[in-house]
Amino acid sequence: MKTAPKSQKKVKFTEKIVKFFKGVWSELKKVHWPTKKEIVTYTSVVLGAVAMVAVLIWIVDSAFSFVLSFIL
Repeated sequence: MKTAPKSQKKVKFTEKIVKFFKGVWSELKKVHWPTKKEIVTYTSVVLGAVAMVAVLIWIVDSAFSFVLSFIL
């Protein structure tokens, strides 16, 4: 195995951290942040879907309980 030549400058730990956060900041600038209206819409869709699934689970659970009460 070859090793890196010693003439290369070692990058300091703090320089790596600074470079990392500069990259993070650069990527965050590219993100499409949702508007308030989009957030409200998406949140209501998710809460509605969760409520529907909860009701479905409650109905199935009640049906199983009703059937099992006759069997046992």
